[in-house]
Amino acid sequence: MHDVNANRAAKNFARLTASAVLVNPVGLHARPSVKLTQCAKGFVAKIEIALAADGPWTDAKSPVKVMRVKAPQGATLHFRIGGPDGEAALAAMLALVHDGFGEA
Repeated sequence: MHDVNANRAAKNFARLTASAVLVNPVGLHARPSVKLTQCAKGFVAKIEIALAADGPWTDAKSPVKVMRVKAPQGATLHFRIGGPDGEAALAAMLALVHDGFGEA
């Protein structure tokens, strides 16, 4: 779905928030960033991440933007999600982080 349509869809649904601690040894480097964005792109919901609960927020569907977050191991990754499949998207994002992106 095109981002404009995703933004419209997200406005009609409650915004969900949650956080998870990065457990993989090298944090949010290139490989986990790509895994996160690939997972995020599987949902219609608008998915954003941040290192602080009040932002700044980053589009989780952009690999380049996610890599710029540069979150180290032990950092808390905050999620802000809105859209028709927001609950499923949030569950998938949290599972990915809790699993250490398959690296831990």
